[in-house]
Amino acid sequence: MARVAQLLAERVFHFESGVIGAEGNRHHERRAFHCAVETVAPMKLACSSTAFDELLRSGELTQLEWLDLCAHELAADGAVFDVRHFPRTDTDYLAQVKKMAADCGLTVAALRHDGFFGADRAHMEQTFEIALAIGAPLLSTPLPLQTQAGWDAVLETLGEACSLAKRHNVTLAVRNAPHTFAASMHDLKRVAKEADSAWLRYGPELGAFDASDDPKGALAKMVLAWEPLAPARLESAGLLAGFHGFVALDSAAGEARPEEAKNALRAWRNAFSEADRT
Repeated sequence: MARVAQLLAERVFHFESGVIGAEGNRHHERRAFHCAVETVAPMKLACSSTAFDELLRSGELTQLEWLDLCAHELAADGAVFDVRHFPRTDTDYLAQVKKMAADCGLTVAALRHDGFFGADRAHMEQTFEIALAIGAPLLSTPLPLQTQAGWDAVLETLGEACSLAKRHNVTLAVRNAPHTFAASMHDLKRVAKEADSAWLRYGPELGAFDASDDPKGALAKMVLAWEPLAPARLESAGLLAGFHGFVALDSAAGEARPEEAKNALRAWRNAFSEADRT
């Protein structure tokens, strides 16, 4: 970013005979400018409402107050909405949520529904309609537990889900939850191959992969990454340094407090900055 500022300050561009060009060697200046732009770290952090489940369920925090918290106190770039935390799902309220996110400068990174693949078609479609109403481009969900369904049934549901995803223009971001049909890197690749749909991509937690997995294998089809709302893991920060999507910070226990979340986001930003320098 400093290099970009330097190039702009040096008046790289000027008008010459009606043509926008650069002083001196135009080719090299333009190349230097674009290289400087391309090296800017694209990291974006989103906060998941799942992390604040306890406060939201108890009523100590409303969903709209959580949005305000994300934007102002936590200084997050985006928000991930857990379907459990909508007090209403009527059109007016969902429009209000979308408008407030925009007013706060927050990007709606994704909608999260952990029970999506266990729902019937009507409720699956309702989930996509919620995502569409609030402007969520992604639906984050794990696949069913291997003890809950057979592979053939999972494939059938995947087909229905991908069809609905295409119709609503909302991409499925499959998460690698333990003991599910997408727990490992091998499982995710199998699911993607069998589904054979551009509307199914990966939304993994990199630290949840087994030691035998190589998380780098997920990057090509990864549209969302999950990380703990905790001190940043340098390994993940290094791996995600060139990732253009959102890194969603979450707490499995759902017991996060604002100060804890604020410190975690600051730690992750510092980790990404450090990874970008190395």
